[in-house]
Amino acid sequence: MIFSRTYRYDSSMPAEAIKGRLIGKHVKVHNMDFEVSEKDRVLRIIPHAEQETNIKTLPITHVEFKGKGDKTQVVINSKMRKIDSGGPMLILIFCTFMLIAAVGFYIFGQQEYLNFTYTLAGISLAIFVIFWMRMEAGYFDYVRKLRDYIKKESVVN
Repeated sequence: MIFSRTYRYDSSMPAEAIKGRLIGKHVKVHNMDFEVSEKDRVLRIIPHAEQETNIKTLPITHVEFKGKGDKTQVVINSKMRKIDSGGPMLILIFCTFMLIAAVGFYIFGQQEYLNFTYTLAGISLAIFVIFWMRMEAGYFDYVRKLRDYIKKESVVN
């Protein structure tokens, strides 16, 4: 999906040491609490949004560890919560259909529809740019800060 992000990097710490540093910890990102727990040998970082009254798009992050000799490969996979994915997908579908309509009017329309074509395309692109900037400041910022926290905790001090 377009909102999923996967990061891979190598750490010189063993997997169990990294897990020991992360399991049971709470991470604060933009005043939102994320808890680290383990399930089926994979760490899960889940937001605590039960008391949240604002609408936020939040990630669920899975952290896997793969042994590579004396190093550990850390794989961080973040995806949007299912409950949050409806709104952003509707915005993307709306923008896509507006662009398709604009292209259709441009290709098959008469000269008098040219202004309508540019208007549709401009509105679609403006909505998409505003949407993407808000996603970068919200959802993708959560993903970046969780990734940075995991990287910071998996470095040998």
